[in-house]
Amino acid sequence: MTTDVMKMPSMAPGADLDAYLRTISQFPILSPEQEKSLAQRLQDHGDLDAARELVMCHLRFVVHLARSYKGYGLSQADLIQEGNVGLMKAVKRFDPSVGVRLISFAVHWIKAEMHEYILRNWRIVKVATTKAQRKLFFNLRGAKKTSNWLSVEETDAIANELGVPSVEVTRMESRLSASDMAFDGYGSDDEAATAPVHYLPSAAPDPADLVADASSDKDMHLRLSSGLAALDERSRDILQQRWLSDDKSTLHELAQEYGVSAERIRQLEKNAMNKLKTAIAGA
Repeated sequence: MTTDVMKMPSMAPGADLDAYLRTISQFPILSPEQEKSLAQRLQDHGDLDAARELVMCHLRFVVHLARSYKGYGLSQADLIQEGNVGLMKAVKRFDPSVGVRLISFAVHWIKAEMHEYILRNWRIVKVATTKAQRKLFFNLRGAKKTSNWLSVEETDAIANELGVPSVEVTRMESRLSASDMAFDGYGSDDEAATAPVHYLPSAAPDPADLVADASSDKDMHLRLSSGLAALDERSRDILQQRWLSDDKSTLHELAQEYGVSAERIRQLEKNAMNKLKTAIAGA
């Protein structure tokens, strides 16, 4: 249903909002009987024509609600479009047998879509995420009588009225009073000096880390040299050829060189490695 309705040009308010308003004003206001009949056809038979008529005849109410959100500085056309989506969702879920008018049921869905759009676009950083914060965001603007900061008494009164802690009212008031800042500070010289980009960590290595790494590498090299020096000549040579040379020798090659079995070379290698690890760890 939503896709079919959205294909109609009159459903998409654009640059010429006045033309859109003139178009939707031509649709009649439905009587309770007409509304119930259309909703019944949609519910029982999936009648898309009935759904379309229900939507079209309630578009003017979406515009009425969108006008109440003018103070957020967002496009009226976009708000209406979002509200229309909420209206279509409500039409799809409307049950005429409950005994309420469609518009009473739809107002929740229309406002929900508008609220979500406002929260997504009012600031770069989302100002409200929890249910309590969303409630505060949309009620605090109306509760404040002036642009001045709330007094303690006013804060407590609003907190009691909305059923939230006073600290949440103060925190939301601060968010509402804040403004977005360009990441790179383009704008004024003051913004450029305090732009967020200046607070990011440098991509270059930390000098302290470089010194610590170099010291650790040097210490490890000394421990390794000391551990190798403590081994007998044959064990040291086996480790040298097996692990420290570019052209590493196999167990069989070393067995032929020393005239012993490959298994004996493996045992000597294992013992030498254990002594080396112990020497490094205890150095």
